[in-house]
Amino acid sequence: MDVVAPLALFYGLRWLGVNQFLALLAGAAIPAVEAVHGVVTRRRIGGVQLFMLGTMALTVAMSFVTGSPRMLLIRNGWGMAALGVWMLLTLLSRRPFLYEAARVVLDEPKQRDWELSWDRHPPFRRLLWICSAFWGIACLLDAGLRVVMAMTMPIDQVPALDDALLAVTLAVILLFQRFYGRSYLRRNGLRRDGVQISSVSAGEPAR
Repeated sequence: MDVVAPLALFYGLRWLGVNQFLALLAGAAIPAVEAVHGVVTRRRIGGVQLFMLGTMALTVAMSFVTGSPRMLLIRNGWGMAALGVWMLLTLLSRRPFLYEAARVVLDEPKQRDWELSWDRHPPFRRLLWICSAFWGIACLLDAGLRVVMAMTMPIDQVPALDDALLAVTLAVILLFQRFYGRSYLRRNGLRRDGVQISSVSAGEPAR
């Protein structure tokens, strides 16, 4: 809803002859409307919704002041930058981003396995710190590229390129995490089975 729908609406409106500013504004309004709906139905506002509504209001205001639709295009860059900074800030906490993110999506038995792996294996803890840092840096680089594209490339091309960049960024992060993670665990005599981390027994190949 937050990725495909705004893109389809933007290009649909451009095909109908709507100007770039209004087409971008309509596409950007979809995530904002969804955030407002979530606030109304749940009767509470979270940090993500508050940040998205704030950036939406700021970009619209700046776009009206400058008269340039390019200001609307950098909204996603701000979002990725904020996400990257938050991920890096979790490195200063007791547990990094990836540890907490995994716990959100795991069921209760797997959460216990995840917590045990964290408690028992220092190399696994270091790996989660390293990968969390990589996520944060990748998001900041992604944000910088989005701003450059928004300010220099033809406006009609940028929304599609934004989504393509998101796919590339996620692919790079996940490939790094998969292959570097396997290699790192193997070098430290560990193997992964689902969310369980265990020591490699003598004579048993690491996976």
